[in-house]
Amino acid sequence: MFDVNRLLDEAIKETEYLNDGEVFLVKDLYKGYFWNRIPRRTRLLLGIFFLNHVQKTNGPIKPIEKTSSNQQRYQKIINT
Repeated sequence: MFDVNRLLDEAIKETEYLNDGEVFLVKDLYKGYFWNRIPRRTRLLLGIFFLNHVQKTNGPIKPIEKTSSNQQRYQKIINT
């Protein structure tokens, strides 16, 4: 069983390793095989939690447009 709060903490920590200007999806913050093991329902909830976290904090991660498959894209912007 996956703890969505633990997954969220891991995703937030992984954003520290992104370069300025880098565009990503939440799933990019995990290894492919690990992401595929997370149940779809948990992945959707993680996406909602990550977006809420980004919107509530004034950090370097900003939501940008959605993909054609309705996945939220983000960009790390350090120098604003």
